Amino acid sequence: MTTGFFDGIAPVTFKGPETDDPLAFRHYDPDETVMGKRMEDHLRFAVAWWHSFAWEGGDPFGGQTFERPWYPQDSMDAARRKADAAFEMFEILGQPFFCWHDVDLRPDQGNFADNLATLNEITDYIADRMKTARTRCLWGTANMFSHRRWMAGAATNPDPDVFAFSAATVKSCLDATHKLGGSNYVLWGGREGYETLLNTDMGRELDHMGRFLAMVVDYKHKIGFKGQILVEPKPQEPSKHQYDYDAATCIGFLRKYGLENEVKLNLEQGHAILAGHSFEHELAVAASEGMLGSIDMNRNDYQSGWDTDQFPNNVPEVALAYYHVLKAGGFTQGGTNFDAKLRRQSLDAEDLIAAHVGGMDTCARGLKAAAAMIEDGGLEDALRDRYRDWDTDAAKSMLHSDLGAIAQRVLDENIAPEPRSGRQERLENYVNRFV
Repeated sequence: MTTGFFDGIAPVTFKGPETDDPLAFRHYDPDETVMGKRMEDHLRFAVAWWHSFAWEGGDPFGGQTFERPWYPQDSMDAARRKADAAFEMFEILGQPFFCWHDVDLRPDQGNFADNLATLNEITDYIADRMKTARTRCLWGTANMFSHRRWMAGAATNPDPDVFAFSAATVKSCLDATHKLGGSNYVLWGGREGYETLLNTDMGRELDHMGRFLAMVVDYKHKIGFKGQILVEPKPQEPSKHQYDYDAATCIGFLRKYGLENEVKLNLEQGHAILAGHSFEHELAVAASEGMLGSIDMNRNDYQSGWDTDQFPNNVPEVALAYYHVLKAGGFTQGGTNFDAKLRRQSLDAEDLIAAHVGGMDTCARGLKAAAAMIEDGGLEDALRDRYRDWDTDAAKSMLHSDLGAIAQRVLDENIAPEPRSGRQERLENYVNRFV
């Protein structure tokens, strides 16, 4: 069924950097080979169902600004119209993947039995649409933060009935992701944190969260789901103290509960900024531990202390992000999900297409710059040069020695090291040659 929302918008094609067509790709050519692999297969783009179709344009000071053919989102007829619009947009953009929360797909019924029935109904409908579409499911997840039942958390809630409702909800969403052939399942802990220690037993809540995640892993294996289980770091959004604050915090949590070989990370650029990090920092932390699974690509407004979820347009930032993705071996089951939304004044269907076109082009330019830096080898040469003395036999043996022996060597050899330049500005200039 055609919704009419995208009428008059032709499929987006690659026209090259000289085009002035705002609805054409200038840099993203899905068939271009980069480091021996198609660009589409490197980037594995995904549309976020929530921001693209479920978000109504509200903000903390005002309500809905968008008008869509599937509003109000309170019936299964509307859910089907929304799915039809989604597949129309996927075809226009040539999108290989999509991502979703359960409440993006169907209205919340207020009780689990009806939520389950409507989720099964709409995912059957989506599965049927996928039979004639090229777009696949990158990942699914459960929204366990919007409804008032989640105000004190899901897995960390002090009420065991909420824990039970959460477990049932995740089971239903993992089943649906499995049915849709998803490559990953994400646990997005929007309220897994606390507002005050006056009413919080932190140790108990962390134990419950660890046990909950172990149950998810066990159920994944029980049903034969071959996708990755991912957790997403979420600083300050909305709890002041989120248990899943950043990549390092999540890795420590996974190791504490013995899940480091079962769960990887889905990292978002905006969340990295909220945690006081750069995106490449979070990616490097995860990659160093073999836990880089997938990414949400967006950007924040640097004058705002909130996650503004804007489409990426900063090529140098994106290039450094993909540099670490490529160094880690690239995506296998993960991909690049546009967890980004229109500005609430961008009302038209063309705005939604243009936003994705711009984001995809930015990522394509970043990917090519990252690949060029890797192929040139300048950053790796600089790293080897900076740490070259650690490759000597004396330095290697020191790591297997003890303080007393090392101190004696310093005395015997009269070691008095002078500082060496880190050459940061030269390396920043080097990166600018490629972006």
